[in-house]
Amino acid sequence: MQDLIAAIDLGSNSFRLQVGRIVNDQIYPLDGLKEAVRLAAGLSPDKMLDLASQQRGVAALQRFHERLRDFPPTRVRAVATNTLRVAKNAPEFLIRAEAALGFPIEIIAGREEARLIYVGVAHTLPDPHRQQLVVDIGGGSTEFIVGKSFESQLLESRYMGCVGYSLRYFPEGRIDKRAFKEAELAARRELQTISAAYREAGWEEAVGSSGTAKAIVEILEQNGLSASGITREGLEKLKALLLRAGSLDNIDLAGLKGDRLPVILGGFAIMSAIFKEFELEHMVFSEGALRLGVLYDLLGRYHHHDLRDATVSAFVRRYGVDLRQAQQVADTACHLLAQLEPESADPEHDDHRFLRWAALLHEIGISVAHSSYHKHSAYIVGNADMPGFSRMDQARLARLVLAHRGKLERVASIDPGSVDWLLIACMRLAVVIHRARDARGLPPVTLRREGRGFSLTAAPGWLQKLPLTAAALDEEQRQWQGLGRALYIRALSLRSPAT
Repeated sequence: MQDLIAAIDLGSNSFRLQVGRIVNDQIYPLDGLKEAVRLAAGLSPDKMLDLASQQRGVAALQRFHERLRDFPPTRVRAVATNTLRVAKNAPEFLIRAEAALGFPIEIIAGREEARLIYVGVAHTLPDPHRQQLVVDIGGGSTEFIVGKSFESQLLESRYMGCVGYSLRYFPEGRIDKRAFKEAELAARRELQTISAAYREAGWEEAVGSSGTAKAIVEILEQNGLSASGITREGLEKLKALLLRAGSLDNIDLAGLKGDRLPVILGGFAIMSAIFKEFELEHMVFSEGALRLGVLYDLLGRYHHHDLRDATVSAFVRRYGVDLRQAQQVADTACHLLAQLEPESADPEHDDHRFLRWAALLHEIGISVAHSSYHKHSAYIVGNADMPGFSRMDQARLARLVLAHRGKLERVASIDPGSVDWLLIACMRLAVVIHRARDARGLPPVTLRREGRGFSLTAAPGWLQKLPLTAAALDEEQRQWQGLGRALYIRALSLRSPAT
């Protein structure tokens, strides 16, 4: 079990489980499971996920749990894509889904999905050092990447997928020229905003990944419509055969599997539009996909090459953060957290890492404006493309950054028993301690829990050496008391309320 890791992809069409074995920093896929959940088919016009699709999803995850019951949490990563990005009741479904799977599930943004897809594809290409255009048509969205040598250069995700297009343009499986034309035009409109930039970047080879591309390749090759891969001519021949059938019920094509039949028309229309808009003549297929990318990303975290660290460092540089100040705040905040939560003293502990990231990023909003900079910081962290971070990761970071100063009422909705309250207390106190920018090294203070609040004890005379700190700590006391909690400050040389 020590050399096994697992990835779960909660896609809009299928849920996939992939188990891989680590050998010399490479991943060799072992067994996997696939469930045709068709989550996107259960998404109503008002973006609510119906009960039937939720039940299909939960049942699939329960079966995955049987395979993963002996895996430690650090060796499993589950990600959800477009349908759960847009579903308004996704949080309610995730509670049931995580209980069934037994592991946390992250909803990832479209560009993060694209990045992970490219990582997976690049590790399966015979020559990844060539510049590639990678296209992944999923159930609810389609991702486009231009990359080279394991590094993506352009990343885009468009809200068009084989499930949604099949339901919208080919209701009840009817096939006619008008339906194909409307579906292709809709897809081309989605692509017009990105196709020029992609053609300018250029590529040496076009690569398709995931179910739709695989199904089209198998149909074209097994029916003699293409010698190898997907071709423009092959697509035109296949379109003629589909129109001649007139209905899904009449389609009889070698290579078309039963679970792919209900969504093949929408996927085909999107692929046809991609060939026309990107002026493609040929596309090869890669077995690499999102789940393999997740495995390699997980491998990087396991070997302490976490992309999230690189992303935070890039943001620190991009927004001109005073790195020395940010690192002092981060060191002090983590020092305080270790006193409240001793296991977090390990730099690899999840809470330690999030607190450090939040501290390093807490002043990036100054690049927008000094006034209410914490709000700008939180907005950037919550909405920017941050490779390696899931949407939930970014939301958590944004809450911590927002709460590092100002009114605590803004985060009053956080569960009082949540560890995030500990992180917020440590962040706020570290910021106050270093506000005058005169404190160097770890401060001689002790923080511990006390009832519904915290007790801060400082070495005699130390706080008076820092201008403004006493007044700032008085304000901190008022903020915590206003939230029904308490912050007690004890120092022989600092006047504090009776305790």
